Amino acid sequence: MKRLLFAISMMIAATVTFGANKVERPKLVVGLVVDQMRWDYLYYYYEDFGEGGLKRLVDEGFSCENTMINYIPTITAIGHTSVFTGSVPALHGIAGNNFMEKGKDVYCCADSTVQGVGTDTKAGRMSPRNNKATTIGDELRLATDFKSRVFGVALKDRAAIFPAGHSANAAYWYDNAVGHFVTSTYYMDKLPKWMEQYNKENTTKKGEDQKGKPEGVTITFKMAEAVLRNERLGMGDYPDMLTISISSTDVIGHAYGTRDEHTKAAYMQLDKELAKFLRLLDNRYGKNGYLLFLTADHGGAHNPNYLKQHHIYANGWPASQWVKDINAELSKRYGVNKLVTAHYGDFFYLNHAKIDSAGLNIDEVKQAVINQLLQEDELLYAVDCAKASTATVPQIIRERIINGYNTKRSGDIVVIPRSQMFSWQFKDDYKGTTHGQWNPYDAHIPLVFLGWHVTHGSTSKPTYIVDIAATVCAMLHIEMPNSCIGNAIVPVVNQGQNQ
Repeated sequence: MKRLLFAISMMIAATVTFGANKVERPKLVVGLVVDQMRWDYLYYYYEDFGEGGLKRLVDEGFSCENTMINYIPTITAIGHTSVFTGSVPALHGIAGNNFMEKGKDVYCCADSTVQGVGTDTKAGRMSPRNNKATTIGDELRLATDFKSRVFGVALKDRAAIFPAGHSANAAYWYDNAVGHFVTSTYYMDKLPKWMEQYNKENTTKKGEDQKGKPEGVTITFKMAEAVLRNERLGMGDYPDMLTISISSTDVIGHAYGTRDEHTKAAYMQLDKELAKFLRLLDNRYGKNGYLLFLTADHGGAHNPNYLKQHHIYANGWPASQWVKDINAELSKRYGVNKLVTAHYGDFFYLNHAKIDSAGLNIDEVKQAVINQLLQEDELLYAVDCAKASTATVPQIIRERIINGYNTKRSGDIVVIPRSQMFSWQFKDDYKGTTHGQWNPYDAHIPLVFLGWHVTHGSTSKPTYIVDIAATVCAMLHIEMPNSCIGNAIVPVVNQGQNQ
């Protein structure tokens, strides 16, 4: 009996001791996404960087050098959602910045059930409801019984909303019409007093787009710092999370391409502001008190005119004209107009209601469209998305089509152009760029970890955008998001376990 009582008392003591010990986690997690940042920018601009920003990430952080996006299309809304859900459009449902659902055009985060807060314009009527998966922040909140707090900041609405997640305390984005940061009634009915004051002191010229200049980088980091300070993130008993997205790099890249001084200026501003922000984190939490990761939502192609000057093939294909030509041919064949309703990038949508009412066979119509598309020299493949698993395309492309195809929201047919092919016609004086394809210039993104339980190093083993959420959640000892298909990156996670 004495031995039994002793054994029971030891079990109770062990349980109390275990319960008294907290799971070790950083005070703050910062997820930083740089819109349209190619992986090679870390090295292309390396000698121009200062010592405390992007160069510090390379020199002190752990870099996953071979991180790829494993779906198409490679665009902003999808990239931001996939980073933080660890999932792909087939599962999380964000099939593009815009997509078709039930025959209607949908903007990815538009929500008619909410109102703007801090604005009366439609720019405030946004929420994360179209995302069908949880995020890192959602899982952190669940793991701490919603005692952890999560905030998102970006100039673009979709870049603030989707990373922060469904249960976020707030997401803040910029409304050019009013010249300051706003949110929606999805999160709150009224702006916090500190933010009302912040907007009064930091309003820019109404109607002026802040995303198209390097100053937009500064505006974003300034707001992120204001959230961090005023919400006292990382100062409680549970870890908090702040997501930040830099939108100016994308807008400037689209306008000027990958090798223009305007683009360089944006990255020099990013480097400068990041250095200041990292010093703030160091002073506030200690160098090992926070976990930060930097990545991108997609890359960007080199400007086709720039490539042509150096005898590298590049060109454009007139997607809108092709839609008109295909519809004309289908009208002759079937007597029905506009069976192709829209194209978003490399995806073509068919009008299923018209096809059904005309008694046409959907597979036959798809094949007719595919046959006409394949007559174009600019295209390598045209694929029925619903049958992509059996398409005779390279496996890596087939997988990315399947991952990017959402049965409710994606186009019916996707085309795979030749490399460096833009989905519009451009003039000889065109300087800009775009993105969206499977190729490395669009799909190869940076991924660097810094801070809590991270030591300097790198890996060139294949990693993917969907692995980011799994890795962060493993480091935090929380469940990964509910539609996550990624795997924790072992060299990154093992650093924390070995310390």
